[in-house]
Amino acid sequence: MDLNEKLIRERHSVRNYLDKKIEKEKIDILNNLISNINKKEDLNIQLIVDDKDVFDKFILSYGRLKGCSNYIALIGKSSKSLEEKLGYNGEKIVLKAQELGLKTCWVGGTYKKSIVKAHIADDETMVCIIAIGYGETNGRDRKSKTIDEVVISKEYPDWFKKGVEFALLAPTAINQQKFKFEYLGDSKVKTHIGFGHLTKVDIGIVKYHFELGANKKIEWI
Repeated sequence: MDLNEKLIRERHSVRNYLDKKIEKEKIDILNNLISNINKKEDLNIQLIVDDKDVFDKFILSYGRLKGCSNYIALIGKSSKSLEEKLGYNGEKIVLKAQELGLKTCWVGGTYKKSIVKAHIADDETMVCIIAIGYGETNGRDRKSKTIDEVVISKEYPDWFKKGVEFALLAPTAINQQKFKFEYLGDSKVKTHIGFGHLTKVDIGIVKYHFELGANKKIEWI
């Protein structure tokens, strides 16, 4: 099992966090990765530390995060492809956090969006955030669809199957897994996306997982 597969299989969403600061050296590693992503992808992702208000002042109890004071704000210039791009690149940061011994949780609505301490330009949109810190637990496995439930094609190569296996381990909003894959020959793969909350972010995350599993450059259709 290579490092990427190990990280993907061990990483689970965590909603309860310890009152423990993230060390400066780990913050520096994350900020360096974020800076490189922002430059390459023309995004404005930001890591915010020591800010409990964004979670503590969320009124509803369902899905609420506890003890978390750090988050990654996923921000970029408004466009049709922004949500998918942030999902794809946000998951890169999530897996790096896992490698550093930190826990994460993609957060689409259970936070106080109006008080997020991030700079957002007039032409930019904050799509969602990722909670990050030291978890009380490592999280737990969740129910997942099978390969047959998310693959349209009857025949496909081994790399495609491995890509799907990794994709099924990807986090999606309320674990909806509203995606399907179709093999079109060579390195061509078509994604079919269902309707639901943050499905475009989900497909970005899923595509990143798929590419790690396939271990090759995919021509997405």
